[in-house]
Amino acid sequence: MLISLSVKTVDNVTDSSRITPLRSAEASGWWWAALGVLCFSLTLPMTRLALPDFGSAATGFGRAVVAGVLAAALLLLRRERLPERRHWLGLSLVSVGVVFGFPVFTSLALRTVPASHAAVVVGLLPAATAVAAVLLTGERPRPLFWLVCALGLLAVLGFGAVIGAGELGLGDLFLLLAVMLGALGYAEGGRLARTLDGWRVVSWALVLGLPVSVVALLVSPLPTHLPSLPAWLGFAYISVFSMLLGFFAWYRGLALGGVARAGQVQLVQPVLTLGWAALLLGERLTLPTLLVALVIVGCAALSRLTR
Repeated sequence: MLISLSVKTVDNVTDSSRITPLRSAEASGWWWAALGVLCFSLTLPMTRLALPDFGSAATGFGRAVVAGVLAAALLLLRRERLPERRHWLGLSLVSVGVVFGFPVFTSLALRTVPASHAAVVVGLLPAATAVAAVLLTGERPRPLFWLVCALGLLAVLGFGAVIGAGELGLGDLFLLLAVMLGALGYAEGGRLARTLDGWRVVSWALVLGLPVSVVALLVSPLPTHLPSLPAWLGFAYISVFSMLLGFFAWYRGLALGGVARAGQVQLVQPVLTLGWAALLLGERLTLPTLLVALVIVGCAALSRLTR
């Protein structure tokens, strides 16, 4: 009897010791992901600043070239070895998704839609990333998580109705393509970050895509006049923070907290982007928009609690 009780006690202690580090890692992952989202929330407004002077092609491919050169320099400085052969397919998917797909298609979309409009459609990324995580990483979130995810998705769609984003145009099509490719890059990058570390994943993905980025930039129309200071600031931000440093934090967060669960913190990104769009671009915010934004923040908070 005493032996049985002692065995159960040991089992309980062992289970507790396993759960505590797991929850600590999830909490750490959530905060790292939040830092990445903070960086990404400025991407659309900063892209909007760069577009008039740089054009969509130079903006989309140019930032990949700058980020790729910086990533290559970092890898050489640290004398990093080439990734194992088994990682190259995954790195290629990351490159397709976040080096080319999301930047290029959002640049094309922002020629015709305001940053606030784009923020709503890009708000579908958390749901798309959760689906991609199930397909690519084998994660199986609990039913309660999917309920919260669905509430967040409905909130984003309501967000779109409030600010008049209900009509689908060419810009919306580009944004939807950006969301699908971005979700692919996020989920696969989060999976690889468990073994390669997040900064290595995005760095190698940028280097892998660098030859294509350079060729695409050379054959694209370049600015015919000297870009303005705001355009340069916007281009510099999306090249350094949106394409490189933001992913250091983002992929670390996805690796620690789980792609599907930690990725839901991105539900707050449309809210942050709207704030930046109003502050930097003078785009108008309305009271209904802010009210729906609070619902989205609430969904992000609930997703944090669904273990």
